[in-house]
Amino acid sequence: MKSIAELEEIRKKALDKMGVRTNIEGYRIVVGMATCGIAAGARPVMNAFMEELNKREVKNASVTMTGCVGVCRLEPIVEVIDPNGNKTTYVKMTAEKAARIVTEHIVNGRICVDYTIGYEDKK
Repeated sequence: MKSIAELEEIRKKALDKMGVRTNIEGYRIVVGMATCGIAAGARPVMNAFMEELNKREVKNASVTMTGCVGVCRLEPIVEVIDPNGNKTTYVKMTAEKAARIVTEHIVNGRICVDYTIGYEDKK
């Protein structure tokens, strides 16, 4: 490796191989992929988001991962950040819930309140 540009090219190829959507405009979907999240099923959740976005041809959303979110008992946790920076935290996620979030929240702009951390805490 001889330059920053070469390093950036290697990074881009690695992200393409992983299938992670890295579009920075629009919605950001951040999946907690620390050990606790993975053990609770975060990987199928992340895959479901990417598949549903591709199926619906949604171009204004990116899927990324993060480490520990800090509330292990509610894993898998997903944060959806809208274009204005407003964050919604979804908990105890499944692939089925991910598909609904894409349909209702990302496509139609309606938060799935029954999957949020605030709703879960009121139960």
